Amino acid sequence: MNYVSLFSSAGVGCYGFKEADYIGVASVELIERRLNIQKYNNKLKYDDGYILGDITTDEVKERLFSVINKFKKAEDVSDIDVIVFTAPCQGMSVANHKKNDGTIEKNSLVVEALEIVKHVKPRFFISENVRAFMNTKCIDHNQPKKIKEAFEDWLSDEYDYQTKVLNFKDYGANSSRTRTLVIGVRKDISIKNNIESLFPSQEKSKNLYEVIGDLPSLQEMGEISDKDIYHEFRSYRKDMRNWIHDLKPGQSAFENDDPLKRPHRVIEGKIVPNVQKNGDKYTRQQWEKVAPCIHTRNDILASQNTIHPVDDRVFSIRELMRMMNIPTSFKWSDIPENELNRMTMEEKKKFLKKNEINIRQSIGEAVPTVIMYKIAKNIKEELNNE
Repeated sequence: MNYVSLFSSAGVGCYGFKEADYIGVASVELIERRLNIQKYNNKLKYDDGYILGDITTDEVKERLFSVINKFKKAEDVSDIDVIVFTAPCQGMSVANHKKNDGTIEKNSLVVEALEIVKHVKPRFFISENVRAFMNTKCIDHNQPKKIKEAFEDWLSDEYDYQTKVLNFKDYGANSSRTRTLVIGVRKDISIKNNIESLFPSQEKSKNLYEVIGDLPSLQEMGEISDKDIYHEFRSYRKDMRNWIHDLKPGQSAFENDDPLKRPHRVIEGKIVPNVQKNGDKYTRQQWEKVAPCIHTRNDILASQNTIHPVDDRVFSIRELMRMMNIPTSFKWSDIPENELNRMTMEEKKKFLKKNEINIRQSIGEAVPTVIMYKIAKNIKEELNNE
């Protein structure tokens, strides 16, 4: 079976399709450094399927359709099996404090995906986004409407689809992540059971210790594990360590009794407290709880739920990978990982300085790999049963 991925970032989520032995046809991504990561992982069968550009332009759409038609001819297939689309969610996310009127335009990227689905007519489609996704407003060819109405207008004639809001921690993911999943089946495709059977199956959630508790503790700022370049103590401003050092699990630095241990700035010799916009900032996590939702700004203490349960640091890349169920086979570089681990400390720091933020943001944007893997397997099983 085959698949096409839109708004695919580094391809973390749809790597689950590769693991389920689907053939990658095409992947459209706006940011080159993200698309390069997909290339490191050989996600697609043919190189022309890696499409860099703005999916709202006719040029990029035509490239996509050309690649799809070329694939069908080369592989002698009549259909694209699955299109996956995870449009950027800045305009919908409750974590975004900087929403403005322009966000409705970003939400309208969903309409671009719906048009592509209608044009390509895959046998199945999968859309993933934030909890509020379907009730969020978008612009559909100058007409404001809710996204669920756009789905209805574009796809209801040719597809049956179902929408669910799930916390992925209850469905095999290693961290809390409440998201909307929409799965559709073309009406001429027969599956043995209903669409419900395509959604990931429930599993008992794991706590944070079960997920990362075996990884070595890191005590020194800038420390990198000898055996794993992606397990490091990311450096930050030294005076901030005093804010978090004495925190108990579950406690925020804003709760410290000493004003000097609360997040603050010093302006003209005066202490100016930081504003506490979220109760989960500067908060030490707890081993016995499920790992928190991973955000794109997972590199700083001031972001949401980023502090290790014991160490005075944010979670390492390796820890984040485990929380997002990213397999060890996933590559962040064209340099093999064993070579990265043999580098000198100076070389490792240089590599991380160049690549770490891109990796961390890609993880924060992603769908946990296991979720897409389970859906991909379910589609195959239903078709085989039929």
